[in-house]
Amino acid sequence: MSSAYIIANVRVTNPLQYEEYKKLSSAAMLAHGAQVCVRGGATEVLEGDWKPDRVVVLKFPSMEKARAYYHSAEYGKARKARTGAAVMSMIVAEGI
Repeated sequence: MSSAYIIANVRVTNPLQYEEYKKLSSAAMLAHGAQVCVRGGATEVLEGDWKPDRVVVLKFPSMEKARAYYHSAEYGKARKARTGAAVMSMIVAEGI
């Protein structure tokens, strides 16, 4: 079985409100067995014109588990709290 990664670029527009999203998303990650690989921190563009903001990478045991996390009630609460606090671009990618 292949692992899966949720990869997100987050532009935080309201840092105070974003703290509530972080709290709720952390609880959802814990409930769904996400392994946090990257959560903020320094970035450096090596090629291309990507201008990353806040990068997040989560590892899951499978695509199904990653999708279950994203569509869960727990993460739904986090997404609702994020409204107006950040602009999110997110993908899920199958890994090895």
